[in-house]
Amino acid sequence: MSFDAETLYNLLPAIYRIRDGERGKPLFDLISAIAREVGVLEEDLAQLYDDLFIETCADWVIPYIGDLVGDRALYKIANSSTTTANRTTPRAVVANTIAYRRRKGTASILEQLARDVTGWDARVVEFFQLLATTQYMNHLRPDRRPWLDLRNREYLENLNTAFERIPHTIDVRRIASQRGKYNIPNIGIFLWRLGSYSLTNSQAFKLSDRRYLFNTLGHNTQLFNKPETEPEITHIAEPINIAMPINRYLLNRYLSDYYGKDKSILIIRDCLEIPLDEIIVCDLSDKNNSEWKHQPQNKVAIDPVLGRIAFPETQPPPQIVYVIYHYGFSAPMGGGEYSRVHTFNEKLPLIVKVPFQFGTVQLALDELNRNIQIAENDSGIVEIGNSDTYPETPVINIPDRKQIEIRAADKCRPHLILNSDLLIFGKEESELTINGLLISGGSLKIPQKDLENNINQLKRLRLVHCTLVPGLTVTTDGTPQHPESPSLIIDRADIIVEIESCILGGLRVDKNAEVKISNSIVDATSDSEFAYTALDKTAAGGSLTIKNSTIIGQVHTVEMPLASNTIFGSELAKPVLVEKQQLGCVRFCYLNLNYLVPPRYNCQPKTTEDAALIYPQFTSTRYGDAAYYQLSQRCAIEIRQGADDRSEMGAFHDLYQAQRETNLRVRLDEYLRFGLEAGILYVT
Repeated sequence: MSFDAETLYNLLPAIYRIRDGERGKPLFDLISAIAREVGVLEEDLAQLYDDLFIETCADWVIPYIGDLVGDRALYKIANSSTTTANRTTPRAVVANTIAYRRRKGTASILEQLARDVTGWDARVVEFFQLLATTQYMNHLRPDRRPWLDLRNREYLENLNTAFERIPHTIDVRRIASQRGKYNIPNIGIFLWRLGSYSLTNSQAFKLSDRRYLFNTLGHNTQLFNKPETEPEITHIAEPINIAMPINRYLLNRYLSDYYGKDKSILIIRDCLEIPLDEIIVCDLSDKNNSEWKHQPQNKVAIDPVLGRIAFPETQPPPQIVYVIYHYGFSAPMGGGEYSRVHTFNEKLPLIVKVPFQFGTVQLALDELNRNIQIAENDSGIVEIGNSDTYPETPVINIPDRKQIEIRAADKCRPHLILNSDLLIFGKEESELTINGLLISGGSLKIPQKDLENNINQLKRLRLVHCTLVPGLTVTTDGTPQHPESPSLIIDRADIIVEIESCILGGLRVDKNAEVKISNSIVDATSDSEFAYTALDKTAAGGSLTIKNSTIIGQVHTVEMPLASNTIFGSELAKPVLVEKQQLGCVRFCYLNLNYLVPPRYNCQPKTTEDAALIYPQFTSTRYGDAAYYQLSQRCAIEIRQGADDRSEMGAFHDLYQAQRETNLRVRLDEYLRFGLEAGILYVT
């Protein structure tokens, strides 16, 4: 039976419903309240049945079911709103515990265990199978020959990777130290920490009539694989099953596995998908400033290492090119085709959609403002429903006491290309949220006055899962074209700016404004540039609160109420200056001992002697690289495990990578055969 208010109300005699209607339906209101409580009870009873099964139980039940099967407790990976897409829970481990134990000690189970515990793609290699051995003539093993076949290109391409098959002489160093590999007791667990993120129907960047780049920003991009699910638990992962970079040989050798609809790569020319038989793989690296090394004759060429496309001279040049491809990154940050629905404000009543209702963002904003004023609603949304490019510079005006959200639809990443600064104006108590957009070509600017010389009264600006390209635009090799230009200019006092899960360049902030940054990368493109300061670059910027972030460049602020789990990465003498040093706290951060900041607590380095050994090392510092500001494994453990919860400092704190590795090491003791030793080897 359904216990909704209407059903219960209709069970009453008609005379009571008639009299209740005459008195304003107080009885209906009472039944509605009862129905709500009964509905809660009904749902709870249904959940009790679901809690009997690991697949459907609530999160709090998982440890109890784990106790029933003897599952060992692991570190709990916190449920962070910024990393929901990559969050790991023990649910899969508990569900598969019995299956693990039935096949304990096998390579396939170790691989599945690593994948379930860490949430990363994994491949297990038994290194004794790669040892060059003397053959026993009565039991020949053709796959264990002690010489190298130089004619086998695939073997050579996979040298020193998780997929190599080349024989090696014995290496007696321990694998646990990540130095030795090829020995009888050694088991290698290769892990890929970078995720593969899709872009669907994104407009390719046009260099010339027949030369295009996959990335809409116009820089080289390493293409990644879209991982395919392994068919069974006993299967050992192959390259097609792992989120990893695609090289030229791999794409050429297995083109049909990677190119096509619902696969890793697809090119759409003038609204028509280019078929597989018209695609070739080429090295399209630079020959000179205006040419690439190779020009295809009859087919369309793809270079997966540089993310380039070349169309043949024998065909007319395309009018417009769209692409579907995958790129690598450490976490869901800066916008992308990952789920962001948990960040949406569902209370906003009006939604105007681009491009389904209006072709441009400006037209949608104008229509939304008209609807808000007519309907007298509190707020509204402009939602962009694809991952296309929008070459326009809208002007945003928000009426009195209204909220407007400009957002990409869930699992979309539109690109807004500005030809000047994007101006944001607001009346009294107005608020603006920008969610999920990639913005290049100009800065976001909040001026003191609007175009009619009225005081700008915007109260709050939120940036969530956005990228404001550091340096505004980049060259083909990823070099910032305007390294001195900030991404965000706040020329308005008494405004609150909230930045979450974003990538952006420097900030110029009025001294009376307040900025809060979390789980973000602020990249001023070099140590000598300002990541945070006032508009004139000499005075102090407004109050700065920052958590779980990476800051590259100089910081000059009036006050810093809190800095937590943050890397201040500049190597200059005094790039961080807080004027009111008696207020606030800097805790569990990396910053130089010379920086003038509020009182420190558990920061690194602690002494001058430590400073020579403890400093951040990044895999890459160039925007557009897959490992952009990922902490290197060579980085000091005081930084990789230096946060307040023993996770890493910086923008990727909420990935809890140290805890994931510890969880795996704990479980290996139970499932590794006696006499074997495992080593964890990070590929990305």
